[in-house]
Amino acid sequence: MDATPKWVKYVVRLTEEERARLRTMVHGGRCATTTLKHAWVLLKADADGPGWADPEIARAYEVSLSTVHRIREAFVEEGLDAALVRKKPTGRHYRKLDGAQEARLLALACSRPPEGRARWTLRLLADKLVELEIVDSISPNCVRETLKKTNCGRTSRTTG
Repeated sequence: MDATPKWVKYVVRLTEEERARLRTMVHGGRCATTTLKHAWVLLKADADGPGWADPEIARAYEVSLSTVHRIREAFVEEGLDAALVRKKPTGRHYRKLDGAQEARLLALACSRPPEGRARWTLRLLADKLVELEIVDSISPNCVRETLKKTNCGRTSRTTG
């Protein structure tokens, strides 16, 4: 009879080789802390081994229940290596402007504002970058983030 609770969707069943590899990892201690925790979770979740319940594992290794669930799921769906390492973030935002484009933005922001304006606005700067074909499109917020990293006083009366 299977001792695994019926509510566990992803049942971890380690082979002898996988079990030996995980034990070597956790007793060697030469891995990242998260990798070690994932290894311990897999060892304790093994249905052919201790077969601990998710709440017990979460409490023992100070991880959330969802982490235990994700480790189980990654092991069953993708294998041992995928379960041991954290996934790379998918929401990575890449810089809109490269170094040369940033330099042109800074030069523009520190130059005289357009006729009839006392100072540059973020929208004016964004529109001017597109007009000068420095970029295809850019938001005023991206201009703000770029200028925030510099000492250029876009809003001061004495620019340049």
